[in-house]
Amino acid sequence: MDCAPLLSLLNDDLLIRILSFITHDSDRKSFRLVCRTFLKVDSFHRTHIRILRPEFITTLFSKFPRINSLDLSICPQINDGAVSMLMGHGSTHWSIRLRKLVLSRSTGLKSTGLEMLMKSCPVLESVDVSYCWDFGDKEAAALSFGGSLREVKMDRCLGVSDVGLAKIAIGCQCLEKLSLKWCSEITDLGVDLLTKKCTELKHLDISYLKVTSGSLRSISSLEKLEFLAMVGCSTVDNEGLHYLGKGCPSLQALDVSRCDRLSSSALAFLINGHPLMLQIYASYYFHEYPTKIIQGLKDLKNLKTLVLDGALVSESFFKIINFNCKYLVEIGLGKCKGVTDKGIFQLVSGGLNLNVLNLTCCSDLTDIAISAITDSCQSLLCLKLECCNLLTEKSLYRLGLHCSLLEEIDLTDCFGVNDTGLSYLSKCTKLVCLKLGLCINITDKGLYAIARNCREIRELDLYRCKGIGDDGLYALSSGCKRMQKLNLSYCSEVTDKGIECLGHLPELYNLEMRSLLNVTGTGLTALATRCCGLAELDVKDCANIDDSGFMALAYYSRNLQQINLSHCAISDVGLCMVMGNLTCLQDAKLVNLYNVSTNGFEVALRACCVRLKKVKLVASLRLHLTPDIFKTLRAKGCRIRWD
Repeated sequence: MDCAPLLSLLNDDLLIRILSFITHDSDRKSFRLVCRTFLKVDSFHRTHIRILRPEFITTLFSKFPRINSLDLSICPQINDGAVSMLMGHGSTHWSIRLRKLVLSRSTGLKSTGLEMLMKSCPVLESVDVSYCWDFGDKEAAALSFGGSLREVKMDRCLGVSDVGLAKIAIGCQCLEKLSLKWCSEITDLGVDLLTKKCTELKHLDISYLKVTSGSLRSISSLEKLEFLAMVGCSTVDNEGLHYLGKGCPSLQALDVSRCDRLSSSALAFLINGHPLMLQIYASYYFHEYPTKIIQGLKDLKNLKTLVLDGALVSESFFKIINFNCKYLVEIGLGKCKGVTDKGIFQLVSGGLNLNVLNLTCCSDLTDIAISAITDSCQSLLCLKLECCNLLTEKSLYRLGLHCSLLEEIDLTDCFGVNDTGLSYLSKCTKLVCLKLGLCINITDKGLYAIARNCREIRELDLYRCKGIGDDGLYALSSGCKRMQKLNLSYCSEVTDKGIECLGHLPELYNLEMRSLLNVTGTGLTALATRCCGLAELDVKDCANIDDSGFMALAYYSRNLQQINLSHCAISDVGLCMVMGNLTCLQDAKLVNLYNVSTNGFEVALRACCVRLKKVKLVASLRLHLTPDIFKTLRAKGCRIRWD
């Protein structure tokens, strides 16, 4: 049938509307391959782009006229020189319309280049410089030239102190969202100035900072603050939560997980002052039964998310939740003591229709609890049941029968999961993420049922599933074409034949295959030649893969960004080829490579020092490699970890 007349009825406006409903990358690729008209519509519709080489920025922005978001996080060549070259050509039309810029892990970029970018992007609203470990106060000062910035993410910028934060606060007073997680040099002084200058803040993350309750006193003055994360703030005490309880009138979400010095009474005081709270995260927070918190939940009629992982709970807790928190859609009870079948029944029996439920390590639960959940929570999207060893195939039967919308389930280390159970679970055809690690009673037969029915799966964990072999991987490669992330570590029955099957997964980008002793260079060669999109690969302890496999990897897998070669049989030549040819490589683990000499390590590291951002080596090499190679790596922004 000729489809041309039909396509002629679809004008550009209709095609753009159709394209807006296509979210998956592979589907969008299929769309633009239909014809030139569809390609033109896709080019006009696209607003975000992620690139590997900065010299193509100008061309790509001309090709895609609506691009306003640029991701350079995987670009190994982005540094001050590259930025100067881009700006020096006078072709800055691309930067004029840029609103979002991702520079995460761009460790080669320093204050000079960053300042040029900020000054060249007059409407820039969001910038991400997280995990730029060497970023300090000079780089923070460069960010301050982004006067229109509304969002800044600078997690693990370890060199930024109160001085740098002060520069940002003064220069970017329109900030609405700021993340300072792990910026360990920032103190109460910097937070205080931030709150005085950036009064528009709505979202603030100060997790793992060495701040005290004085910072919370300053934060309490932020009238528009809606979300505050302070995970692991071990020096904040109850006084800090009392300040928050009297201030922050717009606060809707709070994360106080792992705050060791805070009591349940202090959190209860804060809750009483904010009856419109929507989200509470308090994992590993309580050292005693949280009586006052549980009583305080009665006032939170609009609560949607409650995460209390690691707490001690009782039947009264579940009754209060059931009776009062009718809008709850997510609850986290991972590693909570006191979670029983009866408690779960009381939680869900009153019509509570949860979307997300975490019951990790609630080892007293049986099929009775799952039956209650499936009867009441038929809109369930995510269920975590790791280490719930009393569950049997009956639970999976109920899930398959009633929870057809389920997208993610974690059954790691659930002894009762078997092939029959997987056949029941396969009725959940919308599954996207399935974790079966340490499920020792499953075989290729069960995997076949999943592959036949669950064709949307993108992430599958089969860690130490020793009953899984080549036939199971063949079934996966035939049925689960959208697989992106796969863990086969310690699946000892897998051979070259099974690894070759993975070459038929066009979207596979993350593969863990540790200690697959039946896999040789032949299997890795087949994988490398077909999985061109592979970005993360872990072949640790694959002792029988020789240089032939690694040579193929170096030649074909040009998109690899992370690799773990520890305890492999690679030689000097193989390592130099891998490290030199993989031009996107940013993270390498190279521990205990017994066939590689000191000189081999030296040459390999020099071959990739321009782009490498993180490398892990055995500690003894510290005494044998030349000081110059360490100096070169650190100068390029590479972080060296020693094993």
